[in-house]
Parts: sequence; C-alpha cells; structure tokens
Amino acid sequence: MSFQAYLDTVKIKTGKTPADFKILAQEKGLGTYAEIFAWLKADFGLGHGHANAVAQVMLHADEPKISLDEAIARHFAGKKALWRSAYDDLIKRLQGFGPDVAVSTTSSYINILRKGKKFAIVQVSAGRLDIGIKLKGTPPEGRFTDSGAWNAMVTHRVQISEPKAIDTELISWLRQAYDNV
Repeated sequence: MSFQAYLDTVKIKTGKTPADFKILAQEKGLGTYAEIFAWLKADFGLGHGHANAVAQVMLHADEPKISLDEAIARHFAGKKALWRSAYDDLIKRLQGFGPDVAVSTTSSYINILRKGKKFAIVQVSAGRLDIGIKLKGTPPEGRFTDSGAWNAMVTHRVQISEPKAIDTELISWLRQAYDNV
C-alpha cells in the first residue's frame, strides 16, 4: 500500500485528515512520534501502517521537501557510509526483477516497493544492514528470522554484517516477496 493510500484509507475510516489529527494532538499536548502513534492506534483503532503514515505527515508535513536521492543519502551518513555500495548493488539486483521496483524512504528505513506496495525494507546502521522481507506464511529459516518487534511491516529480518552476505539465497527470498505482491 502506498503512503497516500494509507492516508486515503484513514480519511475514509475516520473522516479526518492529518491536519485534523494534528489539531487534536496539539489540544491533547501530544508532540512526539511515540505519543501520537500510540494515540492514533488506541483512540482511533488505526493499524501500524495507518498510524505511522498519519504521524509522519503530522510531524513532517511542514518540513522542506528533499529529493529521493538526498533522502537515501541521509541513511548512509557518517559511519553508515560504508554500506552505500552494498545497498546500491542490492537495488540494482532487485531492479532486475522488473521495471516496477522502486524505493521510498522514511526517517528510519528505506522501503522497497513493487507497484507502490512494500515487499521489503532496508535499515542501515554503522555495523550492518537489516533487511526486512514481507513473506506471509513462510516460516523463518536459518538467518531469515521472524521480524518480531523489530518491524511489524515485514515478516522476516536478515541481518547483513558483511556485503558478501547479500547472496543468491537472500535475492531468492526477496524475489519471492516481490512475486507475492
């Protein structure tokens, strides 16, 4: 589901826009992402993705827009820069799946999309890449662990501590997720 689709669904379900929620949150004295996210889930029954989309817009809509390239570059700033080449190689391989592979970003991770629907994510740290894969109904196996509390938007997590771990096995799992979208 695209970011805009989340917002459209919330508008249909609640009759409210992110601007409406922002006014209500200010009246309640809510200002942090965690406070707003929990409030949207508890008081309005929004799911994880919907609450996240609304909270992100509420908190960041007034910020100047940046390009996708700049947004991706922010994920590789400082000590995380050593992972940029491995990420670029991964994306090139995934784009080989078809012309409908795209990326978008949040402040926490990079979404990998097919026709606007997420099938994987990449989160960058100084020590590794965490790759989340959306493969409902597929049991965790070996290094393909359950995503658990790490990220509820995906079902599996692979921790990549060296670029050579981005191998044919990982690409195969990502291909399955791409095919299932």
